[in-house]
Amino acid sequence: MSTKEHNADAEAVVDHVKAEVRRNRRPSVQFIDKSLIRRRSSGQEKQQQQQQQNQQLTRLQSIDSHDENEAPDTDQQKQDSTASDTDSDAEDGVGPNIREMQHKNKNGFNDFAVRRIKHAEYGRREIQIAEQEMPGLMALRRRAESDKPLQGAKLVGCTHITAQTAVLIETLVRLGAQVRWCACNIFSTQNEVAAALAEESIPIFAWKGETDDDFWWCIKKAIGGDQGWQPNMILDDGGDLTHYCHKHYSTLFSTIKGIVEESVTGVHRLYQMCRTQTLTVPAMNVNDSVTKTKFDNLYLCRESIIDAIKRCTDIMFGGKQVVVCGYGEVGKGCCSALRGMGCFVYVTEIDPICALQACMEGYKVVRLEEVIKQVDILVTASGSKNTITRESLDKLKNGAIVCNMGHSNTEIDVSFLRDSASSDLQVERVRTNVDHVIWSSGKRIVLIAEGRIMNLCCSSVPSFVVSITACTQALALIELYTAPPNRYKCDVYLLPKKMDEYVASLHLPAFDAHLTELSDEQCKYLGINKAGPFKPNYYRY
Repeated sequence: MSTKEHNADAEAVVDHVKAEVRRNRRPSVQFIDKSLIRRRSSGQEKQQQQQQQNQQLTRLQSIDSHDENEAPDTDQQKQDSTASDTDSDAEDGVGPNIREMQHKNKNGFNDFAVRRIKHAEYGRREIQIAEQEMPGLMALRRRAESDKPLQGAKLVGCTHITAQTAVLIETLVRLGAQVRWCACNIFSTQNEVAAALAEESIPIFAWKGETDDDFWWCIKKAIGGDQGWQPNMILDDGGDLTHYCHKHYSTLFSTIKGIVEESVTGVHRLYQMCRTQTLTVPAMNVNDSVTKTKFDNLYLCRESIIDAIKRCTDIMFGGKQVVVCGYGEVGKGCCSALRGMGCFVYVTEIDPICALQACMEGYKVVRLEEVIKQVDILVTASGSKNTITRESLDKLKNGAIVCNMGHSNTEIDVSFLRDSASSDLQVERVRTNVDHVIWSSGKRIVLIAEGRIMNLCCSSVPSFVVSITACTQALALIELYTAPPNRYKCDVYLLPKKMDEYVASLHLPAFDAHLTELSDEQCKYLGINKAGPFKPNYYRY
């Protein structure tokens, strides 16, 4: 054999072994049960895989010695692997105890807890992308930064930790606020983004895949009692932070100026506190503001539901039968997207007005029991409790997909799955945020994100729509913080319509949209001011 042929054979072997190493370097799942179920590798399997990889690398190094042009990866190249390449095991609950780790950023700041601070650079890039698609919030930052309307505010926040939220957090800091933050959902945190915020010395306590104990620990750390820090404003998403403060730090409310809440669940809790006269500070209901309801709930869900289900199941939607429980703004967005993909869509609804709207849009309004046995996908968007029960799940056909688009994680009752000893069902992990629930008969359904909000757990959401919501939150915080004493009582308020219109106006330049101006005569005829507000409070849009 000639030298040229020998070198060609050696190069072919090198390429083959390299390909094997790449395939085996990060095995995300292992196949069992005749390739029908995917789950995480056991510790023994991972040990065997590591041994195989070491053997392959040894072979590769011996072959590479014949080729002077080949060089092993440098340490810098290893560090340049993307964060997503190194985080999948951690997101599945494998890895060190974040609470016990010694955290420190490049400046020596250590008042935070995130998955991997070294991934801050990737998170910063994510934030930069989000900033480009959040024109309204960036415009608000530029306009208000010099005035510092939140100077002196000590704000504790509990929201989804995403690139879009990071833009809001950094905007609040630029407007003068001191902040401490934690996550409102154990699955929705983007670890790289949390690391980027920690690198900027922002106290943040969040990582993807928290346990329930971790979740409450992070809330406690964010409140900052151990650091001698006392908040005077709360930004909440779901009401857990407000509930925890009320239960464990009730004395804080003597200095808190207000609460801003953006979710159905959290607003419901605030109204309950108001009825029982346990709400001792003013609260702003951002969830029911026009800019939140009509844009975040509708358009965000319309775009994100398809992406989330696709990522989790690789399903083709055409011809599938889907039932959406609830035809509020979230349900409207989900139904629109699913029908656009070729699904047959059924709607369940308790409200005759919403039900009539669904009928007028061409959807079949049914009771769940009428269609439960035939549907392929079941989506909850009701904001209620136990919309889907064990009885409903028992009736689903084999292979059905069950997921939740509502904020509350109580819409799908999965409590009977948490105790494996008493449950007659088997739960097997397929991939991150995807489980098979298996009956003794062999029937299995696909449960996404353990019944928690699917789009934020399993995919991303449109930054532009989040910009609208984030502007609304920022303005609500400014309004409550700067309001004169006694303007707001211990009650739940909606954002003034003038502010809703201002938020919308901040986003119109992105579309090169130009508003028509009323003449003085038209203003007099309509009985409105030329600068707005343009609709009465009872207008429904």
